[in-house]
Amino acid sequence: MALTILCLTFLLFLILGVPVAFAIGLSAICTILYEGLPLAVLFQQMMSGMNIFSFLAIPFFVFSGELMLYGGIADKIVRFAQSLVGHIRGGLGLTNVVACTLFGGVSGSPVADVSAMGAVMIPMMKDKGYDLDYAVNVTTHASLTGALMPTSHNMIIYTLAAGGAAQAAGYTVSAGALIPAGIIPAILLMVCMLVAAYYVAIQRGYPVGSFPGWPEVVRTFVAALPGMLVVVIILAGILSGVFTATESASVAVSYSILLTFFIYRTMTWENFLKAAAKAVKTTGVVLLLIGVSTMFQYLMGLYEVAELMGDFLKGISSNPIVIFLMINILLFLLGTFMDMAATILICTPIFLPVAMEAGMHPVQFGIVILLNCALGLNTPPVGTTQFVGCAIAGISVGTVMRSILPFYGALTACLLLVTYVPAFSLTLPRLLGVLSGGGH
Repeated sequence: MALTILCLTFLLFLILGVPVAFAIGLSAICTILYEGLPLAVLFQQMMSGMNIFSFLAIPFFVFSGELMLYGGIADKIVRFAQSLVGHIRGGLGLTNVVACTLFGGVSGSPVADVSAMGAVMIPMMKDKGYDLDYAVNVTTHASLTGALMPTSHNMIIYTLAAGGAAQAAGYTVSAGALIPAGIIPAILLMVCMLVAAYYVAIQRGYPVGSFPGWPEVVRTFVAALPGMLVVVIILAGILSGVFTATESASVAVSYSILLTFFIYRTMTWENFLKAAAKAVKTTGVVLLLIGVSTMFQYLMGLYEVAELMGDFLKGISSNPIVIFLMINILLFLLGTFMDMAATILICTPIFLPVAMEAGMHPVQFGIVILLNCALGLNTPPVGTTQFVGCAIAGISVGTVMRSILPFYGALTACLLLVTYVPAFSLTLPRLLGVLSGGGH
């Protein structure tokens, strides 16, 4: 009965439009009151959930992304991407995909990526005769690579959400393993989006550009290189042992300040304050979600939700292929109603034990859940990146959704490849010697 109250009240609050963080907290409070336990138990769980040293990486990664966003890095990345692929049919669409991928590595946030790239690319594509629905779909889908990049704070959230379940199964899920695990899937996602953008460009007869020559490609690459080096610095520092994953976030902030203030000299004091304010707001929301989700996870552990879900899925099929497919479907459906951090924090303790029992490594599952959450970011009713892209273009979500299938298909293909081919996410961590345990 208590588990029923927990689930039904959570769904009811979501239907009523209560923000996810408050819906999680209120449903936990309703359940604990039904049980007759003191409310202090929940608030102790909330405080202990937020009071973790590794969470220091979250505000720093968020702040680094905002500094890059407000520091004008996007323009230089766009010019490099355009010189590289702008001459192919539908060149601005392909440019958009490459630029979103590169800036995603800098910002680590799909929302920041679509905000920066959308502001530059969508008006540019409109002026060149591209349809607005195409411009929005290319931007919003390509920006999802930010969730898989080394600067993604959602990776830090997953490592902490997965810690208990992974350790119980004899694994260690570290940021040092998860960060390189996202590189190849991010490249795979970019390739899938390039194929989708090119396919639609051919169908609609978009123009062919002219190649500016390799000297121009080299010149724009050199101009954009300092901004893109943040990914290399983070990876090299962690893998060499110079600094930890938590410390790498502060290094990213220091590098972003050095880059935008002293190298590019594009940062203004006004934009710096805007970046700081946005980072504070985002960090507050994320930490609130972490706190209330810890309350929720405590109750899910108390009522053995992971075991019940495992029995339910195994009752349908014992085939790992079918189990992974069902997990993906459930994660996608939940991700359409909740933000990325909330989905990771709530769903990881439920589905990770089931996935590991079926033979999936927790690092691979981390990339799978990040991709599912990214798909949810582009699907109403939450659809954060979708709404941002539509707002920039001044077009309705309904219009964009009518032509979304090629891009959905590309993202789904990437998700299925990462789900059923472990090598995409596990090869790089294994080569670097940072992967613990085995895999299916």
